[in-house]
Amino acid sequence: MKRFLIISLIFLLSACASYSKKQGFTVIDLEDSLTNPIFSNPDRDYVYKAQIEVYDNVFGGLFIVKKTGLESHRIVFTTEMGKTIFDFSFEKEAFKVHYILKDLDKKILINILKNDFKVLVTEAIRSKSTYVLAKDKVHHSVIDNQDYYYFTNEKLHKIVRVNHGNEKVRFVFSEMDDHGAGHILIEHLNLKFKMTFKSIN
Repeated sequence: MKRFLIISLIFLLSACASYSKKQGFTVIDLEDSLTNPIFSNPDRDYVYKAQIEVYDNVFGGLFIVKKTGLESHRIVFTTEMGKTIFDFSFEKEAFKVHYILKDLDKKILINILKNDFKVLVTEAIRSKSTYVLAKDKVHHSVIDNQDYYYFTNEKLHKIVRVNHGNEKVRFVFSEMDDHGAGHILIEHLNLKFKMTFKSIN
């Protein structure tokens, strides 16, 4: 019995370990800042060929993002024939659903999309802590009471949402330039939910 309690305690402590400790991060600074460039250029319409996989449903089409103001973005997903699948906007802290396809009009799904897209359009990132891991600089930030880790190696290439020390969502960026990413992958690790975006402009 005593041995079982010790093993249980060790498991509990390891499960509760922070993400930074689990990953072997080295602290380099307590506070820092970062600019997320993904959709930051107001003079550019970001157009991607997109695929969204929700459980056993797959939606394909065009994903369009436009920065409409200092802290404002419009996000539209349409079929290649032009039928709107969803149309959202962010105005500072306000989020608005202009339209969403009936098959996707579920509160839990809208919240997932809102949370994921808010991470993509939030530009000013205030770090709670800053770390290094190999060649990466890692910024720990909080958005809507959720923990995110931003991985940069000259350019931002990954964001991870973490809960209780475990990765829940991965945002992976490739083909980066100063104002965006040529390819974006958003993958939920505890749900059958994945989004991929390939720039066509």
